[in-house]
Amino acid sequence: MERGFESIPYVGNSLIDMYAKCGNIEDAWKVFDKMLTHDVVSWNSIISGHVKCRQAKKALELFQQMQQEGLDADRVTFLAVLNACAIEMAVEEGRQVHNHIIRSGYESDVFVGSSLVDMYAKCGSIGDAQRVFHKMPVHNVVSWSAMIWGHGKCRQEQKALELYRQMQVECVKPEPVTFVRVLNACASAGWLEEGRRIHEHIIKRGYESDLFVGSSLVDMYAKCGSIKDAQHVFNKMSTRNAVTWNAMLAGYAIHGHAKEAFEHFERMCEEGVEMGLVTFVSLLATCSHAGLVDEGLVYFDSMSLVHHVSPTVEHYACMVDLFGRAGHLHEAEELIKTMSCEPNAPVWKALLGACRVYGDVEMGERVAEQVLRLDPGNSAGYVMLANIYAAAGNWDSCANIQQLRLERCAETTRVHMD
Repeated sequence: MERGFESIPYVGNSLIDMYAKCGNIEDAWKVFDKMLTHDVVSWNSIISGHVKCRQAKKALELFQQMQQEGLDADRVTFLAVLNACAIEMAVEEGRQVHNHIIRSGYESDVFVGSSLVDMYAKCGSIGDAQRVFHKMPVHNVVSWSAMIWGHGKCRQEQKALELYRQMQVECVKPEPVTFVRVLNACASAGWLEEGRRIHEHIIKRGYESDLFVGSSLVDMYAKCGSIKDAQHVFNKMSTRNAVTWNAMLAGYAIHGHAKEAFEHFERMCEEGVEMGLVTFVSLLATCSHAGLVDEGLVYFDSMSLVHHVSPTVEHYACMVDLFGRAGHLHEAEELIKTMSCEPNAPVWKALLGACRVYGDVEMGERVAEQVLRLDPGNSAGYVMLANIYAAAGNWDSCANIQQLRLERCAETTRVHMD
């Protein structure tokens, strides 16, 4: 760089691309700013660099700036920008990019079309994803996988499975990402037998040793009720990451296997697995279901003191549930008052549920007030409070809260119709 060669377009572009791909966006910008002129390759490299560094918003701003300078985007530009829209969940910006793609004549490009499907699917706009998919002259594994994932995300697991079967009929060979996404659909729907059939396909394709496929198999088997199959896959895996370990831990939590969950966590510590938020949600849920208050307190305190993981509202909800199930209602209420983050409706609902179980009318009224303040459109708070009154034989208050619930529901319906 001392000789000033970075100002030569092809040298500068190569430097920007190298720095961007290495995640060094600052040095990429130094070269970009020194260049006398920028062509589409320069812009593509700097935009892609920001996408790689998960700075999607900046990438979208650069795309607009590129357009203002009168440069025409190419396939590489669109692939990067669509990825940025997917990261940001920016469906409206994605639609604008889609219009630009149509005007530029790239809509029939299989790679651009697949990225469009993927972007719409990740943004939850499955209708747009379907329209693009059906207009594509040919489909590749990326477009099929994106459609499978999009339907799974929208809880249309049956459609996701149908697409996986149709993909096979059309002789498109599934790749690891395809298997990950269809296994996620099976896990969400609890389809154990379908999951086993897909496992057989994975073995035939030689992907059983793939880290991400293996982790998804552990997760699928655990969520579908076969903890033994989950253990079998986990034990066979030659390499594991935090996702794999957490999937197995969550499986033990789901099935109420407290002893195995605690032993598994100790193994995670011994193996030096990075602890995350999901790890402690599973641990605390295990303690809650087993009624192990003391153990739950130890794990909760160790989050920040030992593992340097700051508890989120979800962890507090687990602790409130733990206290509530054990009948420690006042400890649960005190914990909510000292939370490091703002308590949300699910946290208060966990305590309200405990008030119903233990018949604490006075606290139930206080807690229900918070639930209804935070989530006035949800009838669960009214129902739980009505049940508390009914269990205490306070039928007048029960009738009043039921009437209030009906009035609020009618008001909400009226607002939506207007």
